[in-house]
Amino acid sequence: MKKALVTGCTGQDGSYLCEFLLARGYEVHGIKRRSSSFNTTRIDHILQDFHEVNNRFFLHYADLADGSSLAALVYYVNPDEIYNLGAQSQVKVSFEIPEYTTDVVACGTLRMLEAIRRTGVTCHFYQASSSEMFGNAPPPQNERTGFHPRSPYGCAKLFGHHVTVNYRESYGLHASSGILFNHESPRRGETFVSRKITRAVARIKYGLQKRLYLGNLEARRDWGFAPEYVEAMWLMLQQERPDDYVIGTGEAHTVREFVNLAFTTADLDWTEYVEVDPRYFRPADVDCLCADAAKARTILSWEPRVSFPDLVRIMVRADMEEFESGFKTTHPVVQSSVRSLWEDDAHDVSG
Repeated sequence: MKKALVTGCTGQDGSYLCEFLLARGYEVHGIKRRSSSFNTTRIDHILQDFHEVNNRFFLHYADLADGSSLAALVYYVNPDEIYNLGAQSQVKVSFEIPEYTTDVVACGTLRMLEAIRRTGVTCHFYQASSSEMFGNAPPPQNERTGFHPRSPYGCAKLFGHHVTVNYRESYGLHASSGILFNHESPRRGETFVSRKITRAVARIKYGLQKRLYLGNLEARRDWGFAPEYVEAMWLMLQQERPDDYVIGTGEAHTVREFVNLAFTTADLDWTEYVEVDPRYFRPADVDCLCADAAKARTILSWEPRVSFPDLVRIMVRADMEEFESGFKTTHPVVQSSVRSLWEDDAHDVSG
């Protein structure tokens, strides 16, 4: 039985990846940061009591900001594969807390690579790189495109990407990076622009919200379906030789297009509900990200299957079903108390 260690297992990608690996017979170990509140919502359905004989999914406390905890866990688990998905992944927030973002995203990657090197554990390593590293490089972007990050998050991811290449070349680690473009799902964090939009559509439909405030509607992104992207991660680590791969659909759509399609799915006219708020503009923005994933198609035989319109519809319908269920069971006083919860959130289009 193969063993995998996953950082960021409670996030969107981590939860789908853990499901994917468990379905393939892996024993999966996830890293969870200490929190005063439960943050396992996305993986509760695969959690079992560790006393169960057939349990193959285990959670451990560790942190990308704590190198000793990583080294101890790598040595204890002795995994065949490590997937480094943990990060402070909000681009907008990275401008406000750049030092913390860099410590977790950049140095956290280095700490994990050092943990592998110093413990001598033989494994395949996956680094979650990001299309934000390309910044304003002309689209379409592929593995040969020059990097020009436009945020502390993009800069930190670029360090993590380069240090992964360095450890591969310096120490012979089987270390690969997936340069993933935007990938979404009903499990996407609520402050990312995609989920902020789809949740707002559902809330407006059921009278729980009146307006949706967004920033740059003309930003263009390559949006795909997250469960398909975790399959690409796994495929990279099954290759004989480690390498770096761009993963995306090859189509770019504006935030405005996303908004229009989301509201149309709920039979609403978005122009009646959406306003642009300059407070949500970034100090330095990225105009267009669009993937050239020819290498992944050729070597990994990976292809995106869910189209952009289908992705938006999947997310809107999932949020509408959630609110419809809650609307039927939640007391009116509770509904009123959360009426403006999502109206003032910053939005983020990072991948």
